[in-house]
Amino acid sequence: MLRRLPISAVLAITAVLVAAAPVLAHDGGEGWWGETNDRVVTNAGFILIVFFPLFIFLVSLLQWQLEKRKYRRKEADEDSFGKSPGGW
Repeated sequence: MLRRLPISAVLAITAVLVAAAPVLAHDGGEGWWGETNDRVVTNAGFILIVFFPLFIFLVSLLQWQLEKRKYRRKEADEDSFGKSPGGW
């Protein structure tokens, strides 16, 4: 049963993707945006150029804050462990 699961999953995903192509190819292939010219493609490229460094910066700030929090909690646990009355 478990040996057939990956094969079945691949076949199901392939069937969905094959069926999706004709459904999305309406309006002469223009899609949701409409006519795509050089200006649209250039602006999309600029958006990507801005997005990825900004995303990396924000995720790095988040990770830095989480690391600081982890070290503060670790230090607080070590301090309270040495000062607690009773115990070993």
